[in-house]
Parts: sequence; structure tokens; C-alpha cells
Amino acid sequence: MCDYYFDGKGKAFRPMIVVLMARACNIHHNNSREVQASQRSVAIIAEMIHTASLVHDDVIDDANSRRGKMTVNQIWGERKAVLAGDFILSAASVALARIGNTTIISVLSQVIEDLVRGEFLQLGSKENENERFAHYLEKTFKKTASLIANSCKAVSILGCPDPEVHEIAYQYGKNVGIAFQLIDDVLDFTSCADQLGKPAAADLKLGLATGPVLFACQQFPEMNAMIMRRFSLPGDVERAQQYVLQSDGVQQTTYLAQRYCHEAMKEISKLRPSPERDALIQLTETVLTRDK
Repeated sequence: MCDYYFDGKGKAFRPMIVVLMARACNIHHNNSREVQASQRSVAIIAEMIHTASLVHDDVIDDANSRRGKMTVNQIWGERKAVLAGDFILSAASVALARIGNTTIISVLSQVIEDLVRGEFLQLGSKENENERFAHYLEKTFKKTASLIANSCKAVSILGCPDPEVHEIAYQYGKNVGIAFQLIDDVLDFTSCADQLGKPAAADLKLGLATGPVLFACQQFPEMNAMIMRRFSLPGDVERAQQYVLQSDGVQQTTYLAQRYCHEAMKEISKLRPSPERDALIQLTETVLTRDK
């Protein structure tokens, strides 16, 4: 079941960032181009934690497709899917313990806690509109950005003793992570299911009010009631979709993602120039222009 998920067909976005960050920090610290074995392990662990969370999310959401193919829960059933997710997490924990650095264990364990808290945040919704946006951004940080931020921080700790560099790595990962998810939420409205590898408008069907919906709500207040009932009445999903496309919700969310990317770029530019640092800068562009 795990082999089925790790078939190399995902974007490998997270391990790519982590390896680039490891190199950029190593070069910044002592001009070393080598990636340490422990840093490579962090990249592997990051992808494992991410994949375990996908397996579990698909069970919670009763999803039937992911990365362009059927989900584990569709093929083997929910019980086995939950256990497969647990198994991947346990393998990640063993790999993490093998690194043998308590600071790294503590940094990456935080990710697992954040993922669970983020999932709980996603299950709730806020009455107050201002609170709602803060709730959405906090959920986005915990579910998506924490993994990238803390993995980047972990490899910077392994490669460089300077706390300022650890903070740069963390801030870069956090900002890129939030931007990545904001664009994901945009693609849910603008991209077709074939491109995404998962159903379009999936978030609305799950009752989730993401960035485009929250921005659209400012122009169409009648969406408030739909958000509170989590788009559960017949026709809610279609109407909400129409409202979003008639509003500037997609543009506003994209603009917000651009601001986070700009912040990430500002942070990473503090490191000594290197091809890897430049690749991380370029990656902030790629996050904004991807279509799947």
C-alpha cells in the first residue's frame, strides 16, 4: 500500500525545497556543496510525513482520487488506509530517531502536532468574518506550511550553527508554504480535474471556505449563510462556485500568495549567493504560476 503511494508520480515539491535549502545553507556557512546524509534524511522524512497526512486526509474526506489515481481508501478500504498512514509515520519516526539529534527530533515532531491541529481547525468554522480569515490562515500554516518551514529549519540547523540562518530558512519555508496552499485553493476553482489529479471544486464539496470563497463573501454577503452550513444544501456548491467566479476572490487570493512569495524571496536573499539560493528564489515564481 505504501509502495502504491511512493511511485514517484508526485511533484516531490517538499524534498526538492529541503535539499536546495540544505545546499544553500551549507554554501552560506562554509562553502560546502555536499548535502549531509542527515540533511538528505530530513528531505525523505518530510515527504513521508506529507504522504502519511494525505493518506489520512483522504480517509477523513472520503476522497476517491489523488495524484491522478484512485486513493488507498478506495482500493483497500478505510481501516487499512488509516493503518497505512500510521505505518508511514512510524517509518518516518524511526528515520528521524536515526539522525540522533534531539533538536531536529523536536523541530520535526512539531510538524506532526501541527498537522493534527490543522485538521481539527479545518473541521470547525468561525461565525465572525474577521476571525474566519485568521482561522483560515492559521489552518493553512499548520496543515501545509509548518512542514516546509520546519524541514527547512531542520536542514539549516544541521548545516550551519548561526540562529539567524535558521530563522531565514524557517521564514522562507513558512511563506512559500502558505503561498503554495493559497494557489492550491485557487486551482480548485480555476483548474480542471484532469490537470489537478483530484476532483475540482473538491473543497466546496467538503464544506470548506478557502481564500477565494472568503474574499468572494465580501462582495456577496449572502454566501455567509452557506459558509456556516458548510455548503450542505442542494445547489450550495454550484452557487458558491458561481459567486467566486463572478467576484475577484481568485485574483485577491493570488495577490495574497504573491505577497507571501515576495516575503520568502526577501528572506532567502539574505543568504550568500549560490545556484541553490537562486533556485529557491526562482521556486517562489514557480509556486505562483503552476497549474496543477
